[in-house]
Formats: sequence, C-alpha cells, structure tokens
Amino acid sequence: MVYKTHGTCSKQIEFDLTGGKVHNVNFTGGCDGNLKGICSLVEGMDVTEAIEKLEGIPCGFKKTSCPDQLAQALKQAL
Repeated sequence: MVYKTHGTCSKQIEFDLTGGKVHNVNFTGGCDGNLKGICSLVEGMDVTEAIEKLEGIPCGFKKTSCPDQLAQALKQAL
C-alpha cells in the first residue's frame, strides 16, 4: 500500500500487510535514521499492535508524527 502522509517531514509511506503482519515499511523523506529504526521495529509485528503502539505520538508541537502517520496508514489499510 502507498499512503501520502499529512503534517510530517516524510511525504509517503509504503508497506505490505500479509497475514495481519506489517512488512516492508519504507518512508520517503523524513529523518532517515529514526524512520529506518521504526521500519525495523515494526517488521513482522501484528498490525493492531503496531497501531496501538504508534497512534497518537506527536512530533514537537505538531499533533502528528511519522509513527502516528504509519498508524493512520495501517488503520486505513484494514
């Protein structure tokens, strides 16, 4: 799936859902090292667990963040 982000430095998130698990997450733009870490941490994670862990995380004064946008993308994919 391809998801266009809103309100973050990253512009897009690509990922696969297979058997209820998150795979192959890739962000376009954003903080490279942090986003590589997020991608690695959620690899193979149950989609509902990933949403629970990531949803609602802010970035500075913004109400959203790259992790929160990933949660929104995963919710949309369900």
